[in-house]
Order: sequence, then C-alpha cells, then structure tokens
Amino acid sequence: MSVSNTEPNLQNNRIGALRTLKHYLTIFLTFLLTVGGFLYGQEIPVKTETKIIITDTLEKSPSLETDTLSLNFKSFLTETNERVKDTVKSDTLIPVKEVLADVVEYYGEDYVYLDRKENKVYMYNKAYIIYEDMRIDAGLIILDYNKNEVYAKGIDSAGDYRQRPVFIQGSNKVEPDSIRYNFNSKKALVFNSRTEQNGFNVISEVTKKVNDSVIYLRNVRFTTSKNIDDPEYYFYTRKAKFIPKKKIVTGLTNMYIADVPTPVGLPFAYFPLTEDRTSGFIIPSFGENNSRGFFFQNGGYYFAISDYLDISAMGDYYTNGSYALRGESSYVMRYKFRGNVSVRFENLIDGERGFPGFSQSSIYNIRWTHTQDAKSSPSSRFSASVNLGSSKYFTESINQTNNASALVNTLSSSVSYSKTFEGDPQVNFTIAATHSQNTQTQQISMSLPNLNASVSRIYPFAPKDGTKKGIIENINFQYNLTAENRIQTTDSLFFKPEMFHNAQVGAQHSIPLTTNFKVLKYLSASLGSNYRETWMLKTTRQYYDENAFNGRGGIVKDTISGFDSYRTYNFSASLGTTVYGLFNFGKDNKIQALRHVMRPTVGYVVNPSFDRYYDEFRIPLTAEEAAGELVQYSRFENTLYGPPGKTYSSSIGLGLSNTLEAKVRNRDTTATEPKKVILLNNLNFSTAYNLAGDSLQWSDLRFSGSIPVVPKLDFNFSGSLDPYALDNNNRKIDVFNIDNGGSLFRLTNANVSINYSFSSKDFDKRTTSKDRLENETFRNGGRPDDLFGEAADIYDGQIYEDESPEEEEARTNVDWYNYSIPWDMRLAYTITYANDRRQSEISSQSLMLSTNLTVAPRWTVGVSSGYDFKNKGVTLTQFRFQRDLESWQMSFNWTPIGSINTAWYFFIGIKSSMLSDIKYDKRRESDKRL
Repeated sequence: MSVSNTEPNLQNNRIGALRTLKHYLTIFLTFLLTVGGFLYGQEIPVKTETKIIITDTLEKSPSLETDTLSLNFKSFLTETNERVKDTVKSDTLIPVKEVLADVVEYYGEDYVYLDRKENKVYMYNKAYIIYEDMRIDAGLIILDYNKNEVYAKGIDSAGDYRQRPVFIQGSNKVEPDSIRYNFNSKKALVFNSRTEQNGFNVISEVTKKVNDSVIYLRNVRFTTSKNIDDPEYYFYTRKAKFIPKKKIVTGLTNMYIADVPTPVGLPFAYFPLTEDRTSGFIIPSFGENNSRGFFFQNGGYYFAISDYLDISAMGDYYTNGSYALRGESSYVMRYKFRGNVSVRFENLIDGERGFPGFSQSSIYNIRWTHTQDAKSSPSSRFSASVNLGSSKYFTESINQTNNASALVNTLSSSVSYSKTFEGDPQVNFTIAATHSQNTQTQQISMSLPNLNASVSRIYPFAPKDGTKKGIIENINFQYNLTAENRIQTTDSLFFKPEMFHNAQVGAQHSIPLTTNFKVLKYLSASLGSNYRETWMLKTTRQYYDENAFNGRGGIVKDTISGFDSYRTYNFSASLGTTVYGLFNFGKDNKIQALRHVMRPTVGYVVNPSFDRYYDEFRIPLTAEEAAGELVQYSRFENTLYGPPGKTYSSSIGLGLSNTLEAKVRNRDTTATEPKKVILLNNLNFSTAYNLAGDSLQWSDLRFSGSIPVVPKLDFNFSGSLDPYALDNNNRKIDVFNIDNGGSLFRLTNANVSINYSFSSKDFDKRTTSKDRLENETFRNGGRPDDLFGEAADIYDGQIYEDESPEEEEARTNVDWYNYSIPWDMRLAYTITYANDRRQSEISSQSLMLSTNLTVAPRWTVGVSSGYDFKNKGVTLTQFRFQRDLESWQMSFNWTPIGSINTAWYFFIGIKSSMLSDIKYDKRRESDKRL
C-alpha cells in the first residue's frame, strides 16, 4: 500500500475552549454605570463614541500546549440616545513552518505501521521512501517525525543479511548495511557503504554525508574489482574526503592484494572522478638496458583539449644520452570526419663516446590518418593515409616491439581531395600527394602534387528517349587529364633541398572515342581510338663530344628547360560473346547438373610509329674517321611519361575466360532448390600475335585461375607457357618448342598460393569486424592480422579494453562440462616455380601459420610461425600468452626466432583506464646493430 502524508506532526494537542468571563464583565459594567451616573449628575456629558474592542489572539507555540486570551477596553461611555457598539477582532493563528517541504511517499510490502504515540512510521519488506530527489530502498525503514529522520537497514534472517539499503540521491548511488538520514539538515550517516563512481568501487566502514558536495569516509577501500565483497586487490586508507563526480582525496594509502598489504603506499592519494576526459601526467615505466643504461620510458603529459581533440606527449630517456619523443593526437567530429596523427623521433647512441664502436643516429616516423563520413558531403571528399619516415625506423627503434611492422618493405602515403560537379556531363577532379618508399633500397618516389580530372562520357548521337541502338547512337567520347610533379630521391636526401633538383613535371591529355554494337545478334563488338597529348617542361639533348670527360670523349646529355609536347594515337577493335553449356544428370543424382560458361574474346590493336620525335648522332670509331656507330634517341627520354613508341605494331589478342559450376543435392531436406557450388572460378587464358613482327610473333600463353576448396579457402594459381624453344645457350629462338623435339608449350614460371582464415565463430555464424584505423600494425604499413605476430602495445598494454560487460561475461562465465573452446587460425602458403632458362627450380616456397586458442575462460595462448622450404629454416616465430586476472591483465610475448627481432615483452597491469599507470612491464630488446 502507498500512503502520502503532508502532516509533519501527529501529536494529540489539547486546545482549551475560549472563556467569555461573563461574571467579571457584569461586575465591571455595574461599577462603570454607577460612576457614570454620579458624573452625569454633576455636569453635562460630552458626546463621545464608545467602542468595545475585544482582541482575542491565539499564538501557536511549537508545542501547541497553551492558549492566550487578551481583552482590550479603550473606552466604555454610555449615552441615553445611543447603543453601545461591540467590535470583535478576528483570531490570528500563526502556524509553525513545516520541516518537510515536499510530499513523503513510503511503501512496505508486508506492512506500513503508524505509531502515533511514538510519532513513527514502520515499513517492512521491500520498503522504500521517496522525498524530493532522495530515495531509499531497504528491508526495514523507520520514519521518525520527532527527529525528522529516516533509518533504514536490511533484514537479518538466520544469519542471511538481505535487502540491504540502497540510497539514491540524484545520480549518486550507495549500498550500505544501514543508513540514517535527516530531512532537516540533509545529512546522512552510512555504515558499510558500497558505491560506484566512474569505474571505482568505494567500500567505506563509516560514511558521513555533510551535503550534496562533500562526503567524509573512514576505513575506506578503493578498487576497480567487480567483486565488491571480496576484491582481489584494493587501496586502503583510514580517512578520505569524497566529492562526487570530481575527486577522492585520502591520507596514508596502502595497496592490498588478496587482503595482503604490500609496500606500495603513498602518504596521500588523489583519485580524479570526472566523467569527462581531463589533462594529466602519464607516469613513465623505468628499468635498465644493458647497452644504454638506466631509462625512463613512455612518460609525459596528456592534454584533453576538448571532446573532439586530445594530444598526448611522451618521451624516453636513457642515461647514455639516447632519448625519444612522441606526439599522438586524435580528433573526431561526429557525422563529419575523424583521424589521428602521430610523430615519433628517436636519437640513438650506441657505445661510449671516444671508444671504438661508438655510433649516433636519428630516426623518425610520421603517420596521419583522416577519414570523412560519406554522408557529410556527397559531392566532395578529403582523405589522408600518411606513413613516412626513416627506412630503418621499425627495425632500429628502441621502443618498438612490433614484429609485423619490422617486416614492412614499403611505406606509402596518400593525401587527396576529390570533387564532383553534377550535371550532364559530370565533371570530376582529384588533387593528391602520394609517397612510396622502399625500406630495403631506401629509394623514395613522391608525387607532389598530382591532378586527375575527367569529363563523363558524352553520347552526341544518342536519342533523347529510349535506349541506344546501333553503331552510331553508341558513339561516345570523354576527356581525361593527368598532371604530376614527380620527385625521385633517397632516404638521406628526404626533406632536403636536393630532393627537388631532379623533379619531373608533366601533363597528359587523352580523349578516348569508342562505340559498341551487336554482330549477328550474339556477338558484342566494339571499336575505339585514343588520342593522347603529352606535355613536359624539361627535355634532353644528346650528342657526342670528343673533348668531354677529360679528353676521353663520350655522350653528353644536356637538360633543356622549356615547354615541349608530343601527340600519339592508336586504334583498337574487339569481338566477344558468351557461350553456355549445361549438362543435366537428373534430380536423383548427387550432382544434378554442371554449368560451363565460356567468354572468348578477340582483339586487334594498331600502334603507329612516331619516329619523327627521334633524333640521331654518330659516335666515330676513331678520331680521324667521321663515320661510326649511329645512335638514335628521343629528346623525351627520361621525362615523366617517357618517349612515344618508334616501332609500328599491329597485334591480335586472344582471350578465354571459364567458369564451372555444379548443382548438388542440398543436405537440408526442407530446401526446395539444389545447392550451387563453384568448381572453377575464372580460369583465364590470354596470348597475342604480332602481325608486324618479323620473328617471335607469338607472346607467352598466360593462365590464371582459382579453385574454391572449402568456404574461405581458395586455391589460386597462375603461370606462363612459352611456345618457342631455347638454344644451347638458353636463349629464345624463332623455332616452336614442339618442332625442336619438345612439348607444345614450355612452362617458364608458375605460382600457387593458398590463404585460409577461419575460427570457431564461423560455425556459430557470428562475425566480428575490427577497425583498421585503430590497428597499430596496419597503420605502420603491415597486415592487420597476426600472421607475422601480434603487436605488443608498450604504450598502454591493454588487451581486453574493447570488451563490453556482456562480451566479458560470455567469455568467462562458461559451463566447464559443456565448453566450446574458442579458437582461430590463419594459413598462408605460396610456391613459385621458375624455368625461363631451363633452371627448373623452386625459387620460393613458404608456409605461414598463426593461431590463437582459449584454453580456459581466462587463458589465451597463440603462436605465429612459418617454414621456408627454399632455405630450409623456420621463419620469424612468436609465442603469445595472455591471462585475464579479472581486474588485472597479464601478457607475455616471446620472439625466439627471427631475422630481425629476437626479444620478449612482459606486462601486467590494471585493466581500468583510471589506473592504467599502475603496471609493471619488462622487455629485452634485440641488438639493433646486427
């Protein structure tokens, strides 16, 4: 039942009846009349207005126990011709100000008892009381009107203390053993309270709530453990001051693990509890390195600039003088864009200055990723993916334990902006800057910037309504523009003025003109021509100078600055069709039907000769003889797009694509249709015949295809077949191999690759997607999976930070007698065969394997390794061990075998980001100089 009561005082107050005092009034009036008569007989009476004012005032004291009656007679004179007027003033009752300013709502499932004698209300079993923004739920609640207090506690039944009080005020929630709350002062006294603040569980023996902003605690435990009654670790302090949603300030604080005190302690502690991100120091880890001495790593400061932008600045320092600086920033604008920026620099010192073996070097790395929401601006888009720096950064970094990143051979970058102008025709343009860097050769190629523009296809003869038919109506053309400023440099000249000295600038315009039509209803034909004009700002002039090179003579190449251009064109035609073959075996067979789809094509291409763009000069055999070797060259050599072709070519291209499918009986008896299975996917053959060639007119027959073995497992293959034979010196001759006593074709090269990725979740039909932008290895240029080892993030070491409470509960709360072990596996196999000069050898063959197995609800082990069959050795190998310690996490990564890194990394720390600085990590680096 529910009772609402606005009467704060339930006392039975006695109010006495108002007395008129008539007998006193009669005597007093008789006395006045006698005196009045005596005075009237002596003189003429004065005419006076006579009033009787009776003031009856009842003042209500806090106890309401006494009544006060006051009579006031100003004048009482009588006249013979006038009646006496009696005026009574109304009573005034001054009520006591009520203590409770709002309705008090209370409830008890078993009973609600109102004791009027003691002025108390008792509520029992699943009781609650609500007053303003305060609510208390408990097994027993006592409301005392005498003290304006409420007392709540649980129900103790046979040693089982249940229905503990739950005190909620605003957004704060406390679960104590018992509580006292005063309505007047709004103070509370809580015993054995339990509350949660921003991931912190606070257990206090005694809590005194002074007001809404300040709470004092005594004998307090702080922990992030979810087991509040028996936490695996906690921080203990005797006195603390708690300001909700802001901070906790304590006195002497010690860390306990399994109720055992540790020497880890502080004279005072400060725990921020703000819900928003706040700036603060990042506590570094420390240790000792055998070659660089004592160090501090990953210490710095975090700047929480706003909800959309943050910056973290960190650094390392070694006592031998080595140091590292890193800056990380993430930004996001919801429904518009997001990205992150990372700049890393390291100054490395090896050995002792002045002694042999001393070396000093600097390495750096810059990363920037920016993605735009496609809905924010459909007609324009800006994106960035930058990864550049020293070629040896990932192999020499003193604070990098990422095996997969160390195996990266190419660093690439791209920053682009594209815009689309809607209309008919549609115009598109993209301006970008690209970068490609080979970490092995340290060669860098940059395009800074490049421009691509195009105008969509225009059909000048198309009808306004209806479909286009015939060769004339399908005639179309478009316009494409490519302009570029290309820079070729090396790692040592990167970001230096010398890198721009050999920059090449050029532009290329192209106008393709095509049409398509049907021939004999089943053949699709197309005709086309392409006009291309190339511009550049630098050309080359060559000549022989007998006095050059200190009189030895030689070919001199001069760079001519200035605008120059050339124009080329070609013609093409193609004819193709699709042939279907169907073989039915009957519905009673397991294989009911086979379907073979073939797509043969024939193409013809003519490339005219543009020898007019070529010049020539002679190299004399002797100084006296003018005639000599004739050398032809084009002034457009060594330009951005190269010279035009000087050789006339006319070739026919042949191609054939095959797909083989089968219809098999479906194992699902409820299915009404057979199951479709792909047996052979895109088996392609292609070759060409040069009509203008005088020898070796046939090109190699190239083939490629894919055979699906099981879902997610494809058998991919490719290769080349040469129809010509080799002579005794293994050189190709103009004789067919079959005419030289061999087979019809000679296999010159082949490649087979298998990639397979599957897990236990595939059988549960559950898929998970990972954000590649947050993958450290992918941002460094490597594979986003763990085929070459999992990245150990030494900056925070978090393993389970992305798990929701539901996912963690599903992972850890399992039935051991019916436990499905989660696992995953990635497999990659490749083999390459080479026989272009009768070597008949396997040029490369390797098998890579990576797997993870959850051997227990909180134990995960993994391994990434491989075997090189060519070199007969084990490739880079990594073992991983991860342990979920409920509130803590532990990981150990060990790389015992590897050509680049052989090291190990150990980490143990608290999961919660609030206490992420409480951790211990230890690692052994490989010798970067090897």
